Amino acid sequence: MNTTEYIVNLVLIFFVFSIAGWCMEVTLKYFEFGRFINRGFLTGPWLPIYGFGAVLCTVGTHALAPVESGYLATFAICFILCGVLEYMTSYILEKRFHARWWDYSKKPMNLHGRVWIGNLVLFGLGGVLIVHVFDPLLYKIFARIPLHARETLAAVLTALITADFIMSHFILKLVKTGVEQSKADNTEQISREVRLLLSDRSVFHRRFADAYPEVIYRTERVAQRMEAIRLETERLRREAEQRAAGVGQRLEAGRDQLAQRLEPTAMLKSGVIEKQEELIGLLYDESAATAQMKELKREIDRDMTRLQNRRPLRK
Repeated sequence: MNTTEYIVNLVLIFFVFSIAGWCMEVTLKYFEFGRFINRGFLTGPWLPIYGFGAVLCTVGTHALAPVESGYLATFAICFILCGVLEYMTSYILEKRFHARWWDYSKKPMNLHGRVWIGNLVLFGLGGVLIVHVFDPLLYKIFARIPLHARETLAAVLTALITADFIMSHFILKLVKTGVEQSKADNTEQISREVRLLLSDRSVFHRRFADAYPEVIYRTERVAQRMEAIRLETERLRREAEQRAAGVGQRLEAGRDQLAQRLEPTAMLKSGVIEKQEELIGLLYDESAATAQMKELKREIDRDMTRLQNRRPLRK
């Protein structure tokens, strides 16, 4: 097999699995939503990510064939290459068009919500089937078709998918513009605005809105607005806590002042006298007291006795 034939076969493998992937996605979505949904951001019946994955698995395993060509090696190569492909596709589409077509954030063992272990295992198993089952079968079929016919078919399909990509790119540019101009603060509101924007356009625009009903729209502007809302909410919370603390302090001070004003004068005088007695007991020393101090102490004791024996007048 010369280089030209090898490349033509890879192009045909790309289209075979792009179409097969589209058929699988459409079938799955039919069972999920009960209606036909033309999946993918391209209008035609193909999903390029499946085709690129099949080509990567084919090329990768062929490159490693001189060293290792077993099923485990094929699984590992497809596991890694397809995982990288899915991650980079998600990243590039999100950065380019401000939309994430799939999100595995709630799946176990995911990487930034772009890939997760379940899909990676399926990629590995699917790669084993592609390399060891489907590729040999496809090469046998291709061998029965003249090379010039394969070249023509590959050229026609490439021209069709290129035209499809250009048209779809303009649609996605419209989506990007709608997302960037949106004043909404959440992806659900942006999704509704984008769907309304596309519904007023051609059937191709409406098809895109139906193809990915679960698409998540993300922009730096939305992220900035959400962060500003979070900071403003935090500021208001702190101010409320400070005001509540100030009110509590004022209530405590007012309670103390009120208690002082309501305290009876007799109780206050009695408390002062008791403290004076305690102070005198601490300062007075009989052995060191002068005659005048001793006389004053006897007068105080005499008066205190009189106060204690005095009874309050009855009404």
